[in-house]
Amino acid sequence: QVQLIESGGGLVQAGGSLRLSCAASGRSLSISNYGMGWFRQAPGNEREFVANIAWSGGISNYADSVKGRFTISRDNAKNTVYLQMNSLKPEDTAVYYCAAAFRGRDYYTAWHQYTYWGQGTQVTVSS
Repeated sequence: QVQLIESGGGLVQAGGSLRLSCAASGRSLSISNYGMGWFRQAPGNEREFVANIAWSGGISNYADSVKGRFTISRDNAKNTVYLQMNSLKPEDTAVYYCAAAFRGRDYYTAWHQYTYWGQGTQVTVSS
C-alpha cells in the first residue's frame, strides 16, 4: 500500500516560516519516479495547486501567489519532498496536501493529474 504522509503544519504568525515534509512509504513508490506536488484547500474553496517538482531534472513550478516565498525540494534518498514556506500570509491558511504523479512533469498543475495523495496537514497563519 502506498502512503504519503505530510508533517510540519501548525500555527504561525504572519511573516513566519514553516517547512512541510511529505514522506512516501510503501513497497512500490519510489519518489525518484514521480513528479511531486503540493496543493492546498481552504474552507469553501477548491483544491488549488501550490508547487511541484518534476520527476527528472529537478524543474519546479509555482503558483503565482506563492512564487518567491515558497520553495519545493526533494530528497530521493530519503523518499521525501519538502515545501519551505517563508513570509507566510493569512491567506496561506489551508490544509496542505502532498501528491505524486508517475513521471510527472513541471506542467502538472491539475489535481486530477496526480494519483497518490496524503491525508493533509493544517497550516494556519494568524494576522
